[in-house]
Amino acid sequence: VQLQACGGGLVQAGDSLRLSCAASGRTSSNPVMGWFRQAPGKEREFVATISRSGGNTNYADSVKGRFTISRDNAKNMVYLQMNSLKPEDAAVYYCAASAVMGTVIANYAYWGQGTLVTVSS
Repeated sequence: VQLQACGGGLVQAGDSLRLSCAASGRTSSNPVMGWFRQAPGKEREFVATISRSGGNTNYADSVKGRFTISRDNAKNMVYLQMNSLKPEDAAVYYCAASAVMGTVIANYAYWGQGTLVTVSS
């Protein structure tokens, strides 16, 4: 599975941004998808995950109520809608694919290249 994330950019605090992740390759199994982020000097952390069908989602407490993960299996796309962005949301955001749902980075075997989100205060 190859993943390509895009949609990052420079926004102001309170703005919204939508990240997209295009999957290609062996996508017929509709893998579990997740978004993670890594800020400078910090470890990569879980943001959100969505089940194969899109019926189940899970979020980090820090983004719950502000971010929404969704997917379009017909287009092999996963999205992360980010609202009410805060300076602490600034990071490189990665999409990733896994065989199982979860928050553990090691469970995600496939990773995109990352897209940078910068939030100014």
